Amino acid sequence: MAQLYGCGGAAAEVSTRVGHRGHILLSRTGTCCGPTIPRCFFHVSAWTSPVRCSLFLSLSLSSCDGLTALFFGPAFSLTLSVLLCLLAETMSRSIVRQSKFRHVFGQAAKAEQTYDDIRVSKVTWDSSFCAVNPKFLAVIVECSGGGAILVLLLSKTGRLDKNYPLVVGHTGPVLDIDWCPHDDNILASGSEDCTAMVWQIPDHVPVRPLTEPIVTLEGHSKRVGIVSWHPTARNLLLTAGSDNLIIIWNVGTGEPLISIDNHPDLIYSVCWNRNGSLFCTTCKDRRLRVCDPRRREVVAERLAPHEGIRPMRAIFTREGNIFTTGFTRMSQRELGLWDPTSFEEPIALLEMDTSNGVLLPFYDPDTNIVYLCGKGDSSIRYFEITEEPPYVHYLSTYSSKEPQRGMGFMPKRGVDVSKCEIARLYKLHERKCEPIMMTVPRKSDLFQDDLYPDTAGPEPALEPEEWLEGRDEDPVLVSLRDGYVPPKSRELKVVKKNVLDSRPVTRRSMSSMSSCDGTNLPPQFVEKLLEEIQSLKATVLAQEKRICDLENKLSKYTNGTA
Repeated sequence: MAQLYGCGGAAAEVSTRVGHRGHILLSRTGTCCGPTIPRCFFHVSAWTSPVRCSLFLSLSLSSCDGLTALFFGPAFSLTLSVLLCLLAETMSRSIVRQSKFRHVFGQAAKAEQTYDDIRVSKVTWDSSFCAVNPKFLAVIVECSGGGAILVLLLSKTGRLDKNYPLVVGHTGPVLDIDWCPHDDNILASGSEDCTAMVWQIPDHVPVRPLTEPIVTLEGHSKRVGIVSWHPTARNLLLTAGSDNLIIIWNVGTGEPLISIDNHPDLIYSVCWNRNGSLFCTTCKDRRLRVCDPRRREVVAERLAPHEGIRPMRAIFTREGNIFTTGFTRMSQRELGLWDPTSFEEPIALLEMDTSNGVLLPFYDPDTNIVYLCGKGDSSIRYFEITEEPPYVHYLSTYSSKEPQRGMGFMPKRGVDVSKCEIARLYKLHERKCEPIMMTVPRKSDLFQDDLYPDTAGPEPALEPEEWLEGRDEDPVLVSLRDGYVPPKSRELKVVKKNVLDSRPVTRRSMSSMSSCDGTNLPPQFVEKLLEEIQSLKATVLAQEKRICDLENKLSKYTNGTA
């Protein structure tokens, strides 16, 4: 706001605009003398930009004579030059927002780089149905007689063999899966059979289906719809079920550490913050909650962040704010940004379109970009979250012809830094999975430091006992300058006595143990094994005698001598 003072009571209106070549055009649109109108305005419009802005400068003048002298005299020319320079600088800042992610574009992989002939699950649950890490791609698939998970090496593209071995341990449909952030070979799954299971996936292609998990977590009375690993502590897994119960497990021992039952209705989503000290939830009672798991209480909540009754989703951002997606009262999809320390008013609230599909947010904390994927949509919209108004900036939309059944999001250590790829999503079609690369166009082939800050690595920052005692640590960061090289496969680390030691002996484990040196076997097991062998021999002899008797009777009937 600029003010020029004179010695009277008149006002005049002067307008300016930016021409097609960037020239600033000035015209005096009117004069109004008298003390009743003490102000006039400079009106500036940016005709060369799709964003039109208007900037008004109040000009307090003194008299008609002073106005004439100022308008036509050299003093006005100097003053106007200064004002117009300020106007041009302000307009350039307001029209074009400076961001290195303004030109991010999405590109689908070629046909030979997709995963074909995958029967994606048709279960009615608002899950992503897909999880991916730098080694493996996991997809929830259709299977008779229970739930199944297809786990593929990322390099195994093309058409899938119909007899490819699956992960089939659940007796009900699988609802959610999640890869461990600290071990690329550990996968967690939740199912309608009221259990969560943790699987050790081998680096090689398995010969037979994987049916035995390393740990089975039984504590829910209804289906387990959400599984989520702790971002910084080793071996901590959160599960949420339709019994409105949240349990945090130590999967190394199979023991439940914390149970939270302060949700009165179905839990839609759960998300940890960056250091794992808090998590946020959305619930069918239309409340957004921030929970402290170690204190077992809700530290903040907001009723109806979105006025619609359809499911909501919420995720923590890097700065500690909460990004939500939901619906308005008129069933329009909506996104919001909230400060959990002050839930009264949103930082930003933006209406989008009208659709029934729930928007699944995938957030990249390194770039502060959130990707919104709606089930049944054929597009992916992405926004940048900044500290400048309007705080949530629309970047662009990736569109395709096929609707998406689910989506997987690759951690930053799995992207191709040589191609300036900042994110990779895996889109599930009805019969295939298609990678989509998000790329920032750059001319240089050198490593782009501004695009790839140090990112969260696979090394945990805490042990379960340290986290339970109240300690918090940010993720251990790694550099992507030379490209990420995944570490070798390692076994699930056990801090206490492992629950696997007391599991009943199965035939497969017996056969593997019998192939070892007999001197390493405990004497009780050897005696039990010998007794079972004797029993099997007796059973075989009895069956052979019975078969001989039946064959003799059959031959008599055939010869007609019976």
